[in-house]
Amino acid sequence: MTMLGTRKFLANLNYEHGRPEKIGVLLVNLGTPEAPTPTAVRPYLKEFLSDPRVVEIPRLIWWPILNLIILNIRPKKSAEKYASVWTKDGSPLMVNSIGQLNGLKRVLTEANKKIAVEFAMRYGNPSIDAAILRMMGQDVQKLFILPLYPQYSGSTTATVFDKVFESIAKLRNPPSLRLRKSFHDYPMYIASIASDIEKYWSRNGKPDQLLFSFHGVPLRSLQDGDPYHCQCHKTARLVAEKLSLEDSDWTISFQSRFGKAEWLKPYTTSTIVKLARERNIKKLHVICPGFISDCLETLEEINMEAREDFLEAGGSDFRYIPCLNFSENAIKLIHSLVLDDLEGWGNNELEEDEKEKELLLQRKKALLLGAKK
Repeated sequence: MTMLGTRKFLANLNYEHGRPEKIGVLLVNLGTPEAPTPTAVRPYLKEFLSDPRVVEIPRLIWWPILNLIILNIRPKKSAEKYASVWTKDGSPLMVNSIGQLNGLKRVLTEANKKIAVEFAMRYGNPSIDAAILRMMGQDVQKLFILPLYPQYSGSTTATVFDKVFESIAKLRNPPSLRLRKSFHDYPMYIASIASDIEKYWSRNGKPDQLLFSFHGVPLRSLQDGDPYHCQCHKTARLVAEKLSLEDSDWTISFQSRFGKAEWLKPYTTSTIVKLARERNIKKLHVICPGFISDCLETLEEINMEAREDFLEAGGSDFRYIPCLNFSENAIKLIHSLVLDDLEGWGNNELEEDEKEKELLLQRKKALLLGAKK
């Protein structure tokens, strides 16, 4: 796509009158550094931790903490963690995201050539800006944004919305827009997680306890009206009901606490230790339904660190149940979400041959009126 800066807005020099419009689908996830090295991790962390929705501390206070302390210490530690889960194909989140993209393209664009599909990361690459520009170059005039966060949070879904709005605000001719806020209780999402758990249990047996571990957020977000906490609890309850579990069979907790402020409780680390020491749980299975793709927080924090905590506290059998990733269930889920949100968003009610005639007529009239193409 050839884009030209005209004053403050980007012009699409490839625009042609009468060209069929496409619908665009943009999958968005959090992001990942490009390599498990301090040099690659530092700019990723800086972009992530500079987002005011992620860290709600006044900028005058946070800037020196971030730039003078955290970014001089954390990149090395984080790089070591990333290296422990990095694959020959790259970051697990990137590998899973590409798999989801290719899977969705396979089932969606084969049936409808007028749908373009891309994926982007909120932080790092591929960026939301670049993905939207690629779509505009494919004549996308109706754009659906699907953040792959099942539960809504201001620090995840909302910041994707912020970046999308910022991006399309630069365009002279922005597309129509639809955005998915959450799918925490979407029937196929619940059924997919329950199905994966049942399959896992059929191979490995049932545990003494099933732990649903969700990414944590500061307690203040709940007090300020963020629905994330409630949506996590609803997801866990619905999955437990689908599995016909008793209340005593499962537990919910929140992981990845950052900083000294109080976050949503109970914390995953302390919960795991308590299950082993106080309830004498020997066989523990953990699943993370707040993530649709495995990433650092699931593969390192849960499958490595939490495993060690449980075994040291007296447990004997710790199992992590993988995310949906780009399994058949994952592709079916994403496909269903897309179809639901695109419903009623066709180009118009005309039949295909009539559409083509109408577009040719529009083009002819535009050229007669002086349009160059």
